[in-house]
Order: sequence, then structure tokens, then C-alpha cells
Amino acid sequence: MKNFPLFIARRIYGQTDDHKKVSRPAIAIATAGVAIGLAVMIVTVAVVLGFKHTIRDKVVGFGSHIQVLNVRTAGMQGTLPICVDDSLRQALEGTPGVRHAARFTMTQGILKTDDNFLGVMFKGIGPEYDTAFLAESMVEGQLPPFADKNPRPGEANSKDNPYPIVISQTMASKLKLKSGDAVYAYFIGDHVSRLAFQVTGVYQTNMKRFDDLFCITDLYVANRRNGWKGDQCSGAELLVDDFDQLEHTDQRLYTMFSEKGRLDSEGNTLSSMTIEQAYPTVFQWLDLLDINVWIILGLMVALAGFTMISGLLIIILERTQMIGVLKAVGARNSLIRHTFLWFAVFIIGRGLLWGNIIGIGIVLLQQATGLVRLDPQTYYVSQVPMELNLLLVLLLNAGTLLISVLVLVGPSYLVSRIHPARSMRYE
Repeated sequence: MKNFPLFIARRIYGQTDDHKKVSRPAIAIATAGVAIGLAVMIVTVAVVLGFKHTIRDKVVGFGSHIQVLNVRTAGMQGTLPICVDDSLRQALEGTPGVRHAARFTMTQGILKTDDNFLGVMFKGIGPEYDTAFLAESMVEGQLPPFADKNPRPGEANSKDNPYPIVISQTMASKLKLKSGDAVYAYFIGDHVSRLAFQVTGVYQTNMKRFDDLFCITDLYVANRRNGWKGDQCSGAELLVDDFDQLEHTDQRLYTMFSEKGRLDSEGNTLSSMTIEQAYPTVFQWLDLLDINVWIILGLMVALAGFTMISGLLIIILERTQMIGVLKAVGARNSLIRHTFLWFAVFIIGRGLLWGNIIGIGIVLLQQATGLVRLDPQTYYVSQVPMELNLLLVLLLNAGTLLISVLVLVGPSYLVSRIHPARSMRYE
């Protein structure tokens, strides 16, 4: 027989009328240890992936992947404009790795109602802007069609001809505004100016740094407030094809801006900044989650290994008489060791099966129901986000099986300490 140890292990594992009383709970505990360990690892990886991708998408939704700015104002609120005309947009979108480019303009102002006022940052966007994230974040009203020029030429801004604005739920609560309400904004520069707005929608991201600060309006409005004309704007926001290649894409832009001396049509030198550079604390916090994952994975593998070692030792001691018989008929220690290792593989396999059922089941249940809730002010999300990655699940299964078998190699040498003559004394 080609694999005699596997044959014996299968026969032993398949026995249903086993009179052994000790090995049954030992096998059950070992199986449970592997199942619990794998289930916890699957849930842990799913939670961390969910957190990282959800928070990253929220940050990217407001700041895109890469921002192209005037080199003199990079990191300084972007108060100096650049000229993003069709030629520059085509050059940016033609950069390998860049999927889309859109203009934006930032300006500061104060929203005022009859009872309260609030300092905010106005972000003006044009018709080419990707509003998918904003649309998903809307809790009231709807997004207006954003414009880069006066939608009503010849008509002055007034209460009867307001500009559209989208505010956050935080702002709406503080100012007691809702969709459809009118509000005035005051801008302080060389002189105080006032513009009339109508709230067309309310968004909520649960990211305090965004919800407390940003409201969205037309690119034309923000440019008018800054005194900019034509194709001038604060910068361009770029979306990339692959976030993992973000640094490589940014390096290509750096090469285009520096080595090739890329300027806009007005002679301004351009620079780029990735979202990780713009919000380093957020991404550093997300990177810290990886350390927690490795700690939990280590603990769960240790749990599975410990229960398997305990179970194997009990099974070997309980099978002392069988070991003695095998040795008496000429079986080598290596053959008997392999038999018990195959027996352990069957136990581990059953534990992996139950671990997958439990772990994947919890992930799918949370995705479908959002049963586990969180404080959005602390965790930026209202429920625990989970993301199931089948490749990582397969790797967890393979790693757990491999490590569990490897840690059993040492304890399996216990069979070499059992002598045929002495083993006959055991029942």
C-alpha cells in the first residue's frame, strides 16, 4: 500500500463505535480550538480591511487621490490659482495611472442665519467633477448640477436667484437648516461681500474633519469670490486607476512637472500632493491596524496549536496499546508518527471547515444587517465595516493547516518512547 499511515489514520478517524472515553473530548476541544482560531482570524482580517477601505474611500471622496496645485501654495490652503485649461487636463489624464482630472476651488466664508453663524470652507466644483461619493453620502435633498460659469447670465445673485449649496448634517444641525432653506454667506477680504444660497442637499460622512468644515457649491461661485476668471482654480484633483500604485503615479507627475518644466498657460509652476501626504495622521492610524492584525493572528494560531498539541498527546497516550502492536509487527517509529500526523490533519480539517462556516457567516451577517453598531464620532463609521477577501481566507486556511501540522511534529516523537512490551500492560 502506497500510503499505509494515511490508511490507518482514516480507519481510526472513521470509527464510530470507539470505546475510548478520553480521546472524544480531546478531539472535540482540538477541533473547537482550530475552528475558533480560524473564525476569529477571518473576522479580524475582514474588519481591518473594511475599516481601511471605508475610511480611505471617505478621505479620497473629499480630496481625491492626488491634488495638483500651484507650487507656491502647496500645503497653504491653495490660495494662489493655477490655470487648468483643456490642454492641461488632457496632459494630466494622459499620465499613466491617472483615470480622471477635475478642477476645484477653495474659499473661506461664514454661513449666517437669523439665530447663528458658522465659519466654513467652500469647495467649488465643476460639471466634470466625480460626485459619486457625495451622492452616496447624501441624507437629505439631492446634488445640484454644478456649474463652472453663471448658470443665469445677466442675472445678479439675490434671495430670488440663489446659488446652490450642499452642507453637512453637522452644519445643518448647528444652523437649524434643511434642504430647500435659504442662507446667506459672508466673505471677508478687502471688503465684506454677501451671497445668497439655497440648501439643495445635506450630506454626512461621519468624518468630523470634513463634516465640520466643507460645504459644496459651484466652481463659478468660489472663483467669483476669489476674483478669479477663465480657467483659473485652486487646483485639479486626480483619481488613479490603482491606489497601490499611488506613489508611482505621483512620481510620474513629479517628473512631468520638474524635469520637463511643465507650467500652466499662465506660467505657474505645478506641484502634486497625494492624499496620504495631505492627511498623514489618518493613514498612519490605518497602518497601526495592521499591527493589531498580526498580534491577533499570532494569538489565534497559538490557540489552535496549543489545543492540537494537547489533543495529539492525549490520543497518542490512549493509543499506546495500538502503537505497541504496530511496533511488534515491525512498524517503524516514522510510520507511526506519520499515522498520527495524518490523524491530526483530519481533526484540523474539520476545525477549518467549522471555522470557515462561522467566520464567513459572521462577516456575511454583518454585511447584510449591520448588526454591530459603532459611535461614528469615534470610529468614523456607524457600523462595523467588514470586507470578505476570498484569497486571504484561503491563505489563512493554508497557513493555519501548515503551522498546526508543523507544531505537532515535535510531540509526535512521543511514539518513539513507547516500547512494545510495556504497552501490552495497557488496556
